[in-house]
Amino acid sequence: MPESTAQPTNQPRESLRQQVRSAVIWRSGTQIVGQIIAWASTFLVIRLLDPADYGLFAMTQVILVLLNMLNGYGLASGLIQQPHVERRAMRQLFGMLLLLNLTLGAAQFLMAPLAAAYYRQPEVAQLLRVQALLYLATPFIAFPYALLARAMDFRKQAQVNLVSATAGALAALAGAYSGLGVWTLVLAPIVLFATRAIGMTWAADSLMWPSFDFRGAGAMARFGGLMAAGQLFWFVQSQADVFIAGRLFDPHTLGIYTTSLFLTQILVQKFVPALNEVAFSAYARMQDDAAGAATAFAKSVRLIMVAAMPFYLGLATTAEPLVLVALGEKWREAAPIVHLLALAMPFMTLQILFAPATDARGRPGIGAQTSAIGALLLPAAFLVGVHWGVIGMAMAWIAAWPVFLGVTAWRSLPVIGLSWRGWLSAIAPPVTAAVAMALLVTLLDHSLPVMGALPHLLLVTAAGAAIYGAWLWLFARSTVREAIAMIRR
Repeated sequence: MPESTAQPTNQPRESLRQQVRSAVIWRSGTQIVGQIIAWASTFLVIRLLDPADYGLFAMTQVILVLLNMLNGYGLASGLIQQPHVERRAMRQLFGMLLLLNLTLGAAQFLMAPLAAAYYRQPEVAQLLRVQALLYLATPFIAFPYALLARAMDFRKQAQVNLVSATAGALAALAGAYSGLGVWTLVLAPIVLFATRAIGMTWAADSLMWPSFDFRGAGAMARFGGLMAAGQLFWFVQSQADVFIAGRLFDPHTLGIYTTSLFLTQILVQKFVPALNEVAFSAYARMQDDAAGAATAFAKSVRLIMVAAMPFYLGLATTAEPLVLVALGEKWREAAPIVHLLALAMPFMTLQILFAPATDARGRPGIGAQTSAIGALLLPAAFLVGVHWGVIGMAMAWIAAWPVFLGVTAWRSLPVIGLSWRGWLSAIAPPVTAAVAMALLVTLLDHSLPVMGALPHLLLVTAAGAAIYGAWLWLFARSTVREAIAMIRR
């Protein structure tokens, strides 16, 4: 009898484990391939365009990101979180997405002249008007994404993302080499979104008549509304720096700052969100197993930081040769900014890992309230830092994000069911190893003779990788074995 009663309990958990493994492999694996393609084109485009082009583009992103917080992905998450969904609810979600995004596109078109006047850059208005086309594709991405995520089918989603990333990269290269300038940065996402919308709709077989009768959709709308509120606060904390600096900096200086951010946020913006998508779906399936969800959260945080910590601290210690090799001589002034911003990124990465766990526990209000705190804390830091120019903005990141992480952990850990000791123990091995690596590499760097940027970068990178790996093997061997076991499985 004990064997027969235990087997049904293990089967669902083993099935979920296999689904999560498959999802991570497809979602993160194709993300890596897609990002390699995107990076190759991005760094070529950066070398061809001027910092001022990126400054102008960053000004448009404040409006675009603001309205995209309302584009309905929170509603789609509500569909994922529900244990049972009828076809009528699917049609209602599709109808909501269509109405929302058509309204947002029209709003952006009308707001374009106001944004141009605020930044004192007339070209911003034309850029925003053309970028309004992106909203036409969003319902045909968000809706099939929700259906595939509910089924934990990240294979098809990943394949579509890879194809669309390739299309966007080719469009960016074509625009840059054709001399389109800043318009290259507008063309590429339009091509990417259009390709992704067609591919996702086909992959999920999600084309259906929308329903605009929203009776009975209150629970889904409330869940989506709470998540959207959290995203709105996220917009404030993530775009406040560009909004503040864009008014005071010229396009060239703003381009230096935003490109430095891009370089330091590659991991946290491109890879961690992909893993968070899988994590949210997995945690949602574990709502009745609080202890298992807490253990899974601690393990996922530890394994993500094993990769993230050496990346960030390595970036900080190799900022100058890296900028010269990756971006070129005209971007040299970005090196000290990259060095400082990289020191803030571990705190940002840890902070955003909490939201999927608390949302999946049915507590999206925790994320929204925490984001509200960040929406006050970070702009205040940027308002102070902007008086010291670009360096002051980077220092504001270093000052504010550890405080924000502490507040987030204090509010979220009890909901997840993990103690402070358990959380700190999970992240201690990679943090300790990466700090040791950074200190030793810095000593090595100061002792090296003058050499070219590329051999300098290769030498210190190889030394850092060796030091980090050796430290983990000597002092945190169980973490290494855990990571190897995950890769093997």
